[in-house]
Amino acid sequence: MTTADSRLEPHIRRLAEEARERREATPVASSPRTETPPEAMTMLREGLAPVVSAYVEARSGEMVRLSASELDLLHRATNDWLTCYARCHGVDVDPDVTVREAAELVVSTHHIGDTAALLTGVPER
Repeated sequence: MTTADSRLEPHIRRLAEEARERREATPVASSPRTETPPEAMTMLREGLAPVVSAYVEARSGEMVRLSASELDLLHRATNDWLTCYARCHGVDVDPDVTVREAAELVVSTHHIGDTAALLTGVPER
């Protein structure tokens, strides 16, 4: 049995499209960086955070049931933003993190930058 797309589908689709466009436009920085560059934090705040928020919104309150395609889009968007974050550090990675894992870490760390660092291993600690 498949679940129909939720009322969040247009928003989730826009988030995924933006993440993919940014991934395609973000080159790997020419040299590795040990401190998080401002542009990486901007990407996390304006990109990854809204993706995680969409997931949390669906899972709290009225409990919106996300379809498999919506979860796939959130999964892809999460990994696209994490790839961008790592590229800003001069590291080319292709993470495979679920939006749920990212959301759980945001709740645990209370910091989107710490979440990205833990999920990507970048910068190395």
